[in-house]
Order: sequence, then structure tokens, then C-alpha cells
Amino acid sequence: MNVIKKSFDLGDGRIVEIETGKLAKQADGSVVVKMGDTMLLATVVSTVGAKPGTDFLPLSVDYQEKYAATGRIPGGFLRREARLSDYEVLISRLVDRALRPMFPEDYHSDTQVMISLISADKNIMPDCLAGLAASAALAVSDIPFNGPISEVRVAKIDGKLVINPYASDLERATLEFMVAGSAHDIGMVEGECDEIQEDEMVEALKFAHDAIKKQCAIQLELTEATGKTVKREYNHEDHDEDLKAQVYAATYDKVYAVAKSALGKDERSERFKAVVTEFLETLPEDASDLTISLAKHYFHDVQYDAVRNLLLNEGIRLDGRATTQIRPIWSEVGYLPAAHGSAVFTRGETQSLTSVTLGSKDDEQMIDGAFINGYNKFLLHYNFPGFSTGEVRPNRGAGRREIGHGALAMRSLKKVLPSGEENPYTIRIVSDILESNGSSSMATVCAGTLALMDAGIKIKAPVSGIAMGLILDEKTGKYAILSDILGDEDHLGDMDFKVTGTEKGIVACQMDLKINGLSYEVLAKALNQAKEGRLHILGEMKKTLSAPNVDLKPHAPRIVSLSIDKEFIGAVIGPGGKIIQEMQRETGASISIEEVGNKGIVEIFADNKAAIDAAVGRINAIAAKPEIGAIYQGKVKSIMAFGAFVEIMPGKDGLLHISEISWERLENMDGVLKEGDKIEVKLLDVDKQGKMKLSRKVLLPKPEKPATV
Repeated sequence: MNVIKKSFDLGDGRIVEIETGKLAKQADGSVVVKMGDTMLLATVVSTVGAKPGTDFLPLSVDYQEKYAATGRIPGGFLRREARLSDYEVLISRLVDRALRPMFPEDYHSDTQVMISLISADKNIMPDCLAGLAASAALAVSDIPFNGPISEVRVAKIDGKLVINPYASDLERATLEFMVAGSAHDIGMVEGECDEIQEDEMVEALKFAHDAIKKQCAIQLELTEATGKTVKREYNHEDHDEDLKAQVYAATYDKVYAVAKSALGKDERSERFKAVVTEFLETLPEDASDLTISLAKHYFHDVQYDAVRNLLLNEGIRLDGRATTQIRPIWSEVGYLPAAHGSAVFTRGETQSLTSVTLGSKDDEQMIDGAFINGYNKFLLHYNFPGFSTGEVRPNRGAGRREIGHGALAMRSLKKVLPSGEENPYTIRIVSDILESNGSSSMATVCAGTLALMDAGIKIKAPVSGIAMGLILDEKTGKYAILSDILGDEDHLGDMDFKVTGTEKGIVACQMDLKINGLSYEVLAKALNQAKEGRLHILGEMKKTLSAPNVDLKPHAPRIVSLSIDKEFIGAVIGPGGKIIQEMQRETGASISIEEVGNKGIVEIFADNKAAIDAAVGRINAIAAKPEIGAIYQGKVKSIMAFGAFVEIMPGKDGLLHISEISWERLENMDGVLKEGDKIEVKLLDVDKQGKMKLSRKVLLPKPEKPATV
């Protein structure tokens, strides 16, 4: 073995080590990245040659956590790692988005990056090491790659910026971003924060980039040490410069005119298709499939150049808007009468129909992951059906794109949800995108805010979101920042920067760059332009609903939370759950109980007040402590020779001695009381063993003594 190791200090004594040459040596590149007891194995394999007709990079990135890494056995029937969880998909997407722009544009080999968590320290987050591991695996391979890159988590904890903080410290973070980039540029950002200002975000990104530069330098040393400085040769694209010139000459002016005509999405698309169809008809009838394919490829290049030149030279966008102008907005709440909350949000040709459903603790999502496990009471699901873009596409469930877009919206709205006892509900938001022409995730944020307020959830502040774009000519330095981008502007542009926030500041963001050389000056300008757009959208939303409804919908379920002493938890549950199941069956309410400290927190969930009141009454009766001197309506449970045992509360019996039944002297209990009799008694005393002494006679008029002669 030729094992090579490199290490670096994160700046505070924590060491990250990269090792290659020991594991997975048949992969094109493999490394183990270690920090403390956390270890990631990253491998990369890329085929030699590309499949015929492929004009893109078939890259797949999979991050998976092995349960053995945390000393756990997977749940489920099979007891083995299954398909990737949403959490693993999100990490895979982060790495994919950081790597993909760094491959050569003409490299089209099937490429697979696999990252496995093989050992874990529960206090060291592995996701912030995944991008470094993937890039290092490429660095020790002969696969063409314009890296290296790295990825870090930057957080502000107790007012101080920290790189890759411990998991235990993240609870105090007011800012948390995942940032990826090369030694020269930032390429990807995703995260959340507590209503921060734009300059604070830029400061955090600069801090993260300084750490990324050091990690890229270590990878270059690793490449030198492994001798992988020369990458494999490849030729994946056919070219016909004469045909390219012919396509440009015949179509550029026509495409430019269509782009300048400010048509709607569908009509503009039809016009573009007509231009390319007209050109293809001029080709010889015996033109090869390759020629036709190349012509279509060059026509895409024409569109790319024409749309960008129109913006940079004349400041005109595809739909005729100014660069800072937001598309027309209309919204409506309460559209779905049976939902607990709903909203329709439409901005231009993008529309979200969003619903809110309120549930109990029993509806919480159980998370059973290798690294993260527990329960989640806030769910946001984003759906993107084919009809939203006029396409025929089978419904195969949520893909990686849907999971990623939903996570961004979830981060945004989670920041403004009421916390603790103010929000006893499990909340599920579902955004169905009915139309899409750019920025559907931001429409989800806006619709989600309105739907939450419609449901009567007391959010801290309304949240709006906007997607920003950028057109940059790297040669001349000319650029245009675009507010509220269209789908075509996203596809043909250089940046997709989504920013969400309240009136006070930013709460979440997601940025992907497709170019090199974005200066912090341009980034700051984009953020400030995004702020103007966010506030405009927020103003339009407030015209529909400016604050949460005073109460929940009449048909929405209610939750009442009670706190009882810890000693009564068992009594409420009963043997084998008998008591709590009986209460649920007889009252129709759903009841859950959880031990927190020295208390039992009981949540009662029902869709009508009568059921809640009945359940509350029964629980209070069980958990209430008898008070000396109080009068109770008791029930005779058993008759003894010396008196009777009377139940004054569920499960709580006291002794009514024969001498305390009446003022008259009773010789025995024959015919005095019988089981099941309901009588009024007073609690006289409770001894050290908890035994209760009852009296009935003190509640009866005391007979007068006979007069003495």
C-alpha cells in the first residue's frame, strides 16, 4: 500500500485528516476524511468514453450513512440500510450542486460519486465534510475536474463566526449556512438565519470562503503527492464549425426579435420552435441524425447568446420587464373550505395552491436515521406535477428536486412558527405547484405564509421569498441582476439566488452559481435588490391577509395541554394503557402523555369542545390531589364490619368509619349502606401513609341534646 495522508487545522485546534491509498483502490479515486471519530469514505468512478448522443454530464452523487457508524441497527422488517432518506438526499444535492459546475462543459462520461459515513461522533456533523471528501476523491483521480472545491458550515454562535461547529453548539446559532466554492469563487450557499441583515450575510460568506481556500490548497498538495496532476484525455463532442456559422447566420436575428417581443411563455416557446424548425427544413433531406442534433445544439447556443446580449446591451428581459420589476401578483386565502388553512399565491405564470393541516403529537414524523433520529412536528411537502409546465410526466413520487425545494421553504417558515407551548400542533404544509415559470419554491414560501395565517397559527411575522438571477459577461465585466427570474432566465443565466425573509431581515437562502468571478460587490448588490423585491411581494401579500386569523377554523381540531404531577402519569395511563384507552374511546378525544422533568405533559386533541371537556374532566379527576376539608360526592366501593371504603376520586378510596356515618351510634353495618351508593363525605385527614379519613356525619345536622329536667 502507498498510503498518503494530509491534514489541516480548522483554526481552533480541531484537525481534519485526508487519507488515500488504503481503501477502495479499484475506484478511480477514493479518500477517507476524518475529524475526531467521524469518518467519511468518498469514491468516484467515471467511465472512459461517453454514450452516443449524450450532450450533458451524467453525474450522480449519493451520500449514505451506515447505521454501524453510530452503533445502531436499522429499523424496519429488513433491518438494513434502505433508500436514501430526505436528509441524505439533501446532503447529496449540496455536494452535487458544488461539484457539477466544476466539470469541463464538454465532459459527458457517466460519473458516480459515493460518500459513506462509516464512523460517527454524534457531536461532529458529517455533512460539512462531505463536499471536501468528494472533491478530494476527484483530486486523487485522473478524472477531468476544474477543482478542487470544498464545503463548510459557517455559523454565528454567541456572536462569533465559527467553521464546522459542534452539533451541540448549533442550538445557539443565529446564522447557519452551508457554503461551497473553489479557491477563487463561492459556488453554492444554502442555510437559514434569524432575520439578519444583508451585510451580515456577506461577512459570513467571506469568512467561510477563507476556510474553503485553505482546504482547496491541501487538496492540491494531495494531488501532487499522488501524482495525479495529469488528467485523462477525452473527446466527447462532435463539432461542425460551418454548420454552427450557418445556424447563427440564419437564426440569431430572428431569435433576438422573439426575445425582444415580450411574449408569454407558451407563445415565446412556440416562436422559438418555429425558428429552429424553419432552419431544419433548409437542411438537405438526407441530412444525418448527427447534423440535425448538432443544429439543435447550436440553436440552443443562439438562444443563450441572444437572450443574454439583449439584456446586457438593451436592458430588456424576455417578458419586457425592467431588471428590478416583479411580475403581477394575486393571492387568495380560504380557497379550500375543508382544509384547516389554505392559500393560492400566483406571481406571473407561477402558481402554488397550499394547504395547512393541524395534527396531534401522534401525527409527528418519526425520524430513524443513522446520525439523526427523533421526532419532527413541522412538515412541508412540495409537489411539482407535469401539468404545471404543460408536460406529460408520470407521477413517481417526490424526486430530489421536490425534496430540495421543499426543504428551502420549510427552513424559511420554520423560523417564524410559534415555539414551545404556543404551538402544540403537528403542522403539515403541502404546496402543489399548479403553474410554473420560475421560482416555484419562493411561491411556496409566500403561499405557506398566507395559509398558516389563514389557519390561525400565530406566526411571528409573515415571510416572502424572491429568486434573483444574474447575467454576466466575464470578458467585458458587464452584468445585469434580475429580480424574480423566469424559468428561461434561470436556464440561460449565471446565477439562481433565492432569498426569503421578513420585514426585519433574511431567514433563509439558496444560491447556485454557474460562472467564475462573482465579486462580493455584485453579491451585495444582488442581496439589496432582493430585499426590495421581498418587501414588495410582502406588501402584496398583506393586501390579502396581513396577520394571522384570531382563531382556528371552526372545523379545525383543538389541543388542550395539561400539566400533572409525575406521580399521576401511571394512573392516567393505567395498567397496559387501559385507562387512557378507555378515556379516548368514551370521549372521542386523542390523548398523549409525555414525562418532562418532574411533570407529566398531557395533550388532548379533538375536533369538538365537548370531547375535550370530557377528557379534561376525567384527567383532572385522576390527577387531582385530595384536599383536607373538601367535600366530595363519593361512591361506596366496599362494606366492612368497621365501616365502608368510599371512592372520592377515580382510584382514590378513603375509610368512612362506622362512627363517622351518622350521629347515632351504630352497632353494625347491616342495612346502613350498600355498594354503589353515592354519598357526600368530607375529607378529615390524610395520614403519613396516604390513607384518607372520611366523615359523613359532619355534613349532617347534629341532633340537639335532650333537655335535662
